[in-house]
Amino acid sequence: MITYTIENNLGPEDFKKILVSSTLAERRPVNDDEKISKMVSAANLIITARVDGELIGLARSLSDFAFCTYLSDLAVDKRYQHKGIGKELIKQTKKAAPQAVLILLAAPKAVEYYPKIGMRRHEHCFFITDINEID
Repeated sequence: MITYTIENNLGPEDFKKILVSSTLAERRPVNDDEKISKMVSAANLIITARVDGELIGLARSLSDFAFCTYLSDLAVDKRYQHKGIGKELIKQTKKAAPQAVLILLAAPKAVEYYPKIGMRRHEHCFFITDINEID
């Protein structure tokens, strides 16, 4: 049985472990302990999925609980993927902040997944990675 819980006190080692056991480690700084610690400690909405206490999934978000929730990391252990756990983590995130719009940037491998579960695409997203990119 899978248990979904808000765990805003999740430790950096557990966070790193789920990133590695999913495909997210390819795009996250898992070898930079300081960044990993900051990422998990700054999040104010972390939903976990556990089986018999083992962390098998996670949705890490930043939310104001009124206007927007940015779901930054959706990670499901490879052994448990394609079983609806990611979808349920998204539902639990939305349930925790029902008034806020849930926003995420899809990983390249997941671009086609989100429309299948009912999420809508937004064409007006912009980002920068370095201050020198601003004219």
